[in-house]
Amino acid sequence: MFAVLNAARKPPGLIAFVLSLVALAACVPATTGGGLAVNPDRPIPVALLVPGDSPVPSHAVIARSLENAARMAIADLDGARIDLRVYPTAGQPGRAAEAASQAVDDGARIILGPVFAEAANAAGLAVAGRNVNVLSFSNNAGIAGGNVFVLGNTFRNTADRLARFAVQQGKGDVMIVHGLDTAETIGRDAIAGAVTRAGGQVMAVASFGMSQTGLIDAIPLIAEEAGLSGAQSVFLTSGTDGALPLLTQLLKENGITPETTQYIGLRRWDIPASALALPGVQNGWFALPDPGLTARFNDRYTLAFGEPPHPIAGLAHDGIAAIGALAAAGRSDALTGAALSHPAGFVGVNGVFRLLPDGTNERALAVAMIEDGQVVIIDPAPGSFGGAGF
Repeated sequence: MFAVLNAARKPPGLIAFVLSLVALAACVPATTGGGLAVNPDRPIPVALLVPGDSPVPSHAVIARSLENAARMAIADLDGARIDLRVYPTAGQPGRAAEAASQAVDDGARIILGPVFAEAANAAGLAVAGRNVNVLSFSNNAGIAGGNVFVLGNTFRNTADRLARFAVQQGKGDVMIVHGLDTAETIGRDAIAGAVTRAGGQVMAVASFGMSQTGLIDAIPLIAEEAGLSGAQSVFLTSGTDGALPLLTQLLKENGITPETTQYIGLRRWDIPASALALPGVQNGWFALPDPGLTARFNDRYTLAFGEPPHPIAGLAHDGIAAIGALAAAGRSDALTGAALSHPAGFVGVNGVFRLLPDGTNERALAVAMIEDGQVVIIDPAPGSFGGAGF
């Protein structure tokens, strides 16, 4: 693994691979539509696919948290009733496909979940011919489309938010630095597109091998290119659990300092909390959901269930809230792609969000800076679509 360097160099190691962002070939139609009609005066059968029955201990925590959050959302609904039916997938694509088919056999009109991209893709394929939409908890835009939506915050959404802010602040001439693995190259492409859409300019792109040695060897050339390119910002795809600590340390040691070049992170820099003390991330920017709303949801969940929610639990609440909001309006087409992707969006526990016709999503995010080891919000998350921040 990558680590901040001390006097002695540590042996090279591989960065952890981000499974949820593996590029998949989503074998689904190119446009999103369809969806079964419902009787809004009767409870709507909703299938929740969670990674229960998995040998991986953390999957049980995720499954429990998602189900708890979904049931909390059902209790919050006003004017709509949900008949929630839970199906375990063991986190496996084959089980997810079987669960999705069984759920539709049992009368489900829409599927919420699964979590992992390959499982969500398999579930979508299994029921695509039965006109059933899938609101997955994945953040992998590669599986979106046809009857599959992704509820998780995507790299494109984060990159768009940060690129717009950077351009507004006069920091729109950007150098992208990424590791050579699938997740980070997806991140690179998301950043490049976002900078262009925001009216900025990609001045340079540099990469490094996914080991400590690979990064150390690449840093002199990365730093030289950053200096020669005229970039005002360095946009980094790595996370705190990977190359970021060492990368920011070495950039600073090689003359690319936060005082002269704005550091921007595609991933959360406040998780774990200990990362806030890293010298290299001070004054860096990253994006996150509205901290106040997130804290409110976490407090409510903890009070109700005696433990804090898993970080993705809010997605289950959001999925139920979206279905309930459309059903409460008396819409028989509440579960169609057209209804789910209504541009006005929905109010989620972490802020406003909307599903897009291509199966991806937009979520309201705040821009934060790390200052003296503390998270400081420098641009609040927007409260509606069409205003500042979108």
